[in-house]
Amino acid sequence: MDAFDPRGAAASDVPRLDHGAIGNGRILALVAPTSAIEWLCLPRFDSPSVFGKLIDDERGGSFGFRLRGAVEPSVMAYLRNTNVLRTVLTSPEGSVEIIDFAPRLPRGTRLDAPIELVRVVRPLGGTPRITVDFDPQPNYARSDAAMSVGHEAIDIEGAGCPLRLFSNLPLSYITEKRELTLRRPAFFVLSTDRHRHAPTLTEVMLLLDETVDGWRAWASTCALPHFAPEAVLRSALCLKLHAYVDTGAIIAAATTSIPEAMGTERTWDYRYCWLRDSAFVVEALRRLSQLAEGEQFVDFLREVAEAGPLQPLYGIGGEHNLPETSLPHLAGFGGNGHVRIGNAASLQQQNDLNGELVLCLDMLVRDPRIVLADPSSFFPLVERLVEESIELAPKPDTGIWEFRSIPRPYTFSRAMCWAAVDRGALIARALGRTAQAARWEAIATQERSVILERGYNEKLGRFTQSLDGEHADASLLLLPSLGLIDGMDRRFQSTLNSYEEVLVRDGLMLRYVNADDFGATTSAFTMCSFWWAEALALGGRIGDAVAVFHRLLASANPLGLFSEDVEPGTGRLLGNFPQAYTHVGLVHAAITIGTLLDARDGRVRAWV
Repeated sequence: MDAFDPRGAAASDVPRLDHGAIGNGRILALVAPTSAIEWLCLPRFDSPSVFGKLIDDERGGSFGFRLRGAVEPSVMAYLRNTNVLRTVLTSPEGSVEIIDFAPRLPRGTRLDAPIELVRVVRPLGGTPRITVDFDPQPNYARSDAAMSVGHEAIDIEGAGCPLRLFSNLPLSYITEKRELTLRRPAFFVLSTDRHRHAPTLTEVMLLLDETVDGWRAWASTCALPHFAPEAVLRSALCLKLHAYVDTGAIIAAATTSIPEAMGTERTWDYRYCWLRDSAFVVEALRRLSQLAEGEQFVDFLREVAEAGPLQPLYGIGGEHNLPETSLPHLAGFGGNGHVRIGNAASLQQQNDLNGELVLCLDMLVRDPRIVLADPSSFFPLVERLVEESIELAPKPDTGIWEFRSIPRPYTFSRAMCWAAVDRGALIARALGRTAQAARWEAIATQERSVILERGYNEKLGRFTQSLDGEHADASLLLLPSLGLIDGMDRRFQSTLNSYEEVLVRDGLMLRYVNADDFGATTSAFTMCSFWWAEALALGGRIGDAVAVFHRLLASANPLGLFSEDVEPGTGRLLGNFPQAYTHVGLVHAAITIGTLLDARDGRVRAWV
């Protein structure tokens, strides 16, 4: 493969991440505006891809519909308050709509979420001529996709699991890619159930109706802020797609190897459960009154904790071993190369981890809406996490940004160790462990003093990436949210001013600007920009916070979804997609800004 030349990476040359995400907690697919499913891994989020056009345009495989004479652009939108996607393709001869979803069927107290994807194609007018482009390339395009037409389905070999495509169209039209006039609705059901019967159109439409109703029922229970409620709800629905229903694990993103910056090796596999990211997701959903995801994640956390020492990330089934390897036969996103599967960060020491987990457990134990049969059963895990944090606090680590070869005493890691001890003390008091609470409170006080004295550089007027350091680091914008310092404190006010000068490019905030393992970083980590908006609000600059927030909303794709990064200058989305972390930042920023706007404007009455 030829090396990627970043000098030729004009914005028009790089694929746009205008995709929609559909799923049900067991399946997660990305649909391009062309109607092609360009990313789908089966039978799990972290399984090998079946359709991977997103990371190899020629060899990756996809599943789409070609409308003869189609006029661009297409029209894509979610059915209101759902993760069901509608795409309209138009030509002079006629137009069609494609409805894409993964069945999500509430059944009383349980959820039926089969590992299957459903597509319905309906004529809207004229005599549209379509071709079904069904091109699976299993195992990251390393296995031959032998297709055989059976009595009721097309069977696909080489996928590593049973894979069958059902349709009410003649199956030979699909395998032979024959064009046909679409006169009535056609359906396609891609399933991993070897025993599934061939559905009828009536059954498929019932699945659609039940899935729409199920998503809307879930959406109706979200407590939304007055500020940016539509964006918050779309983010909540997106976050729900990242939660794996079988174990409670929450993945960081649907994809692997979409680069943080084109022409670089900054490509990672995010299809795993980072405990840190998951804790952030749990808190964002809790603030929206969605508690089930947190309870399920804590079950996952207890399971992996009992299996041995905690590590930063796991497979969604709790797997510890996630060896990082490259797939050089794939061209990569936009020809960038460097496609990776697995993630070596699982081997790192990240001292902040316990803090996020204790914050998550604090939510579970002290939220009065949650009734636990035995709250004290959680205390051994809390005690373990707090005592480990006390031990780890003074030691260097790889930090929140996972520097692979730059261990330091990172200020954010120390702050999260403080948070573990501080919240652990609150949990201990709530459970009547007064002696333990008093000891931890005293240690938390000492830790806070260390962070404020050594984490703040008086000469530079900012909190620094490492203790006694100099570099700016956007993660420290979270210090007021954690309760370590007041947003109006002069040190934090000065930090805000400093970071705006040092870290902001074209109205977007970078994580840091000092060199890391791969040199200089150029893309803006979008969650950091949402942290900035929230920090501005907590610092009393609500007008600036609103302006930054709305500028960030304009960076979303047309469906309201975000990737990990935005490239300053071009505004193109980069990094893995859709990124849970980014949508978490949006939710937190919107709720905080909305709360402070309500207080400023006197919205303290009902019927406002």
